[in-house]
Amino acid sequence: MKKAYFAGGCFWCITPIFHLYDGVGEVLSGYSGGDEEDPRYEDVKAQRTGHRETISVEYDPEQVSYELLMDIYLANVDPFDEGGQFIDRGFSYTLAVYYTDEEEKAAAEAKIKALEEESGRKVPIAVEPFKSFWKAEEYHQDYYLKNPEAFERELIESGRKKG
Repeated sequence: MKKAYFAGGCFWCITPIFHLYDGVGEVLSGYSGGDEEDPRYEDVKAQRTGHRETISVEYDPEQVSYELLMDIYLANVDPFDEGGQFIDRGFSYTLAVYYTDEEEKAAAEAKIKALEEESGRKVPIAVEPFKSFWKAEEYHQDYYLKNPEAFERELIESGRKKG
């Protein structure tokens, strides 16, 4: 099993889609990109840590490719928004792919370049080396399963889903 790391705005909102694919194991909500150890949600959300809300996707590369994970990620974010995602604004909600090796870096850059060429628009997704992943507080894990009604409201209120 390998792990892929994607910052896609609200981590609650992009977690569920990855669970639909064979070969994907645990998907965790957390924080990446900053230097502060073990950041807390309130500090990340308030833009005090340099972290982005990020998901860790455990996957079996024999069953699901990193390229497919990139396709899933890109289909579930607004890749042209450089100020955050939907109603979530600020650095902690900006898009990033944290690569763990040169193959992932090349795949991420190729997918972003192809989207730019296809759309004729700049895709402001940071492609950065993975430093660390700090698991978010337990109430954030599988939020969509623990709080289905609140999760549905979040999707609609954020603009990710039509009401």
